[in-house]
Amino acid sequence: MLPAAIPFPDLSPELFSIEIGGFAFALRWYALAYIAGLLIAWWLAARAVSVARLWPADRPPMTRDQVEELMTWVILGVVIGGRLGFVLFYQPAYYLANPAQIPMIWQGGMAFHGGFLGVVVAGLLFCRKHGIAPMSAADMFALATPPGLMLGRIANFINAELWGRPTDVPWGVIFPGPMAQDCPGIEGLCARHPSQLYQAGLEGLLLGAVLLVLAFRGGWLKRPGQITGLFLAGYGAARLFVEAFRQADPQFITPDNPLGHVIRLGEAGLTMGQVLSLPMLLAGLALIGWARRRAT
Repeated sequence: MLPAAIPFPDLSPELFSIEIGGFAFALRWYALAYIAGLLIAWWLAARAVSVARLWPADRPPMTRDQVEELMTWVILGVVIGGRLGFVLFYQPAYYLANPAQIPMIWQGGMAFHGGFLGVVVAGLLFCRKHGIAPMSAADMFALATPPGLMLGRIANFINAELWGRPTDVPWGVIFPGPMAQDCPGIEGLCARHPSQLYQAGLEGLLLGAVLLVLAFRGGWLKRPGQITGLFLAGYGAARLFVEAFRQADPQFITPDNPLGHVIRLGEAGLTMGQVLSLPMLLAGLALIGWARRRAT
């Protein structure tokens, strides 16, 4: 037993469940996180477009009614993109052999990077339809996204999924199930980094707070692309850091590659999450520089 470790709290993945006429319905924390994240995103976006002084020439990129319509596009982008991203980035061979399971999102399996690309495509199509400046719309997206990321990672923790690597730090968590025993070289119960909470704090709370301050107090929405660039760079940096503490996806782990690196550089390497996040970091920094040069 690890005396300094924290036992996993008695939490159920289901908020509640009911059965009516033999049909069972359950509301899971993960689904609630998606719903709450989208509602908060809508509120933040509507609040931002209501304050004209925040935007270039004091003209918001869209109306509140258009924000409401946009949310439907965003939901489709998140769900379709997140699912296809998981299929293509993480388990392409499995789903190529079992294509009928691709739409079965209720079985789990969503990828942030896929959902991000889905939202980008949905947003571009929406902007083209309504003649909206894409970069200012992207800034509004970026400003509204971190709360959903935070809630989603907290839901990952409650579900005891996407857990971290074995650790002996005092805040290590003994997750339920096989992950409590699946630590080579460690006797007894195994504590792991609560990497889901690391991501919730960095990608959601910290990044979200910085974006809100710069948008509402720092005038960063006046230069289209700055907020989007900071979001991309901030998320990419946070994910690159946390991946050092997060257990790699099992399909990438082999006896000679226990850390699940998809790019190996001697003893070091990059996980799939890092491979997908590094371009976000670089693109975000480039976008901030572009926005600043364009405004001068």
